[in-house]
Amino acid sequence: MDYALPQDLQDFIAELDAFIEREIKPLEAENMQFFDHRREWKRTDWENDGVHTEEWIELLGEMRRRADAAGFFRYALPKRMGGRDGTNLGMAVIRDHLAARGLGLHNDLQMESSVVGNLVFPLILEEFGTDEQKDAFLAKAIAGEAEFAFGLTEPDHGSDATWLETTAACDGEDWVINGAKRFISGISFARHVIVFARTSGDPGRGEGITAFIVPTDAPGVEVPYMHWTFNMPTDHAEVTLSDVRVPDGAILGEEGRGLATALFFVHENRIRQAASGVGAAQYCVNESVSYARSRKTFGKALAERQAIQWPLVELATEIEMLRGLVRKTAHEMDSGEGRISGVSDKVSMCNYRANRLVCVAADRAMQVHGGIGYTRHKQFEHIYRHHRRYRITEGSEEIQIRNIAGHLFGFISR
Repeated sequence: MDYALPQDLQDFIAELDAFIEREIKPLEAENMQFFDHRREWKRTDWENDGVHTEEWIELLGEMRRRADAAGFFRYALPKRMGGRDGTNLGMAVIRDHLAARGLGLHNDLQMESSVVGNLVFPLILEEFGTDEQKDAFLAKAIAGEAEFAFGLTEPDHGSDATWLETTAACDGEDWVINGAKRFISGISFARHVIVFARTSGDPGRGEGITAFIVPTDAPGVEVPYMHWTFNMPTDHAEVTLSDVRVPDGAILGEEGRGLATALFFVHENRIRQAASGVGAAQYCVNESVSYARSRKTFGKALAERQAIQWPLVELATEIEMLRGLVRKTAHEMDSGEGRISGVSDKVSMCNYRANRLVCVAADRAMQVHGGIGYTRHKQFEHIYRHHRRYRITEGSEEIQIRNIAGHLFGFISR
């Protein structure tokens, strides 16, 4: 088996690094208040429920425009959508690489904003949208002019999505939606939210759940409050839907088969989150090794002490093994029957192990660096706080393990 990365992917990464140094790093340096120890304070509108400041959103928009103009942002999209027909393997390698560079404007964690866009919503529209929906939203979604939020989780239902209580009832040519959603990311600036509601069938069954495209300013859509989180600013909203009317044309995909849309979303994100976790863990190890070589205590470099060496060796070994699994799984997603079939258990393996790994690596980096590692003058605390969320979101690690067990013991068929 040839483990070498395709030459075109290697060339793309080299071009990407040059672009970051030429265009993005200078822009970051001009706006260092968003990236140094003040970052959380400067990014957050504390008096407006803790959402992102307008200045921070504008800076991310400028980064996006530059990356798009340079031909990097749409990598994962088909060429007919202005992309490069990017593969899951390519995205995994790129996400790993960008995260291993450390935090910065090139790859921001809190907003999941990157010079290579994680453009899941355009792919969802391409896969499930009607011609009318594509005409209305696709070009704007790619350009960042029509942002989407994702409304699956509910106050009483997280990973158990088949038990969701939001309902939609047909009323003439309209659907009337009632319910509540929780942790709806990006609702503060999104123009539409994809709402999952039960339209038929029994609680606990996947059939009968439908996805609707709902304008965030539709009558009956309310945001009572934002959840303040481990990392700030927040974009995780509580949303209520009271007699929200949408036309039949708002259905995304097939009526009653909305969970196919949800699975498409989480599978695309899970493998990329795993790759980012591997890259961020690599950054923590690299920084720790460098510091250990230069830091002297009691007349000797930290790097000479087994208490420092061995934990970092264990992490470095796990990073290499997990990186191989992530890339193998991403390759199988590209060459198999589709993005969401055949490798579900492997995606879960990658996701839950990578999310744990990066948290352990960030914690170890703090320990190696001592007191300075605990401060915000280093990136480790921010990496830990951000990646800790992924052990819960996109399906908790317990759900990932449950999925793996289902395949392993034959309770779930491929």
